[in-house]
Amino acid sequence: MLLFETFPVGALQCNCSVIGCPDTKEAIVVDPGGDPQKVADVLAHYDLSVRWIIHTHAHLDHIASTRDVKESAGDRGKATIALHKGDTFLYDGFQMQAKMFGWDGVRPVLPVEHWLEHGESLAFGRLAAKVLHTPGHTPGSCCFHLEVDNRSILLSGDTLFAGSIGRTDLPGGDFQTIQTSIRSHLYGLDGDTVVIPGHGRTTKIGDEAKKNPFVRA
Repeated sequence: MLLFETFPVGALQCNCSVIGCPDTKEAIVVDPGGDPQKVADVLAHYDLSVRWIIHTHAHLDHIASTRDVKESAGDRGKATIALHKGDTFLYDGFQMQAKMFGWDGVRPVLPVEHWLEHGESLAFGRLAAKVLHTPGHTPGSCCFHLEVDNRSILLSGDTLFAGSIGRTDLPGGDFQTIQTSIRSHLYGLDGDTVVIPGHGRTTKIGDEAKKNPFVRA
């Protein structure tokens, strides 16, 4: 059975996900945006080693604890930090982002060790997460698609929400681009695909394709 937990972290309540292969105990951590002890507790509970630390994008509420997770993983896995190159300016500007939000005492980010590419599969144990590059919220925004145990799961970050989409008025955002991304790469997935967004409740692709007021199929 898939080892899977999603929980809100940080001041902005980003949905962080820990997904582990039950056979090998290798895992991915998606969007560690805060509360690193929560992440560490989940990893320890399932006795998981971290293969990948992956990001849907590089806004501070999705990367704030990347360094902590990487360092705490230690010898429990390779814990490769992965991001799309389009968001380099945001990732490198993490401390500036933190200053804008009044966050004090943040440490510099660690280097990105793998640049995500559209269509690639990130293997962890016997499982894999497929990368879908979905720019619009940010230039490097990505979603991650998994098909496991006859289930289709999409980690959509801030690209697609239940009844909404990511804002496009921040640096690098573009409304037409996010619409194209969603129609081209997300609405073609099975309608029963469970969508776990970057914030808020889960939804399904079929429901959003029919009812989302910002982007209809």
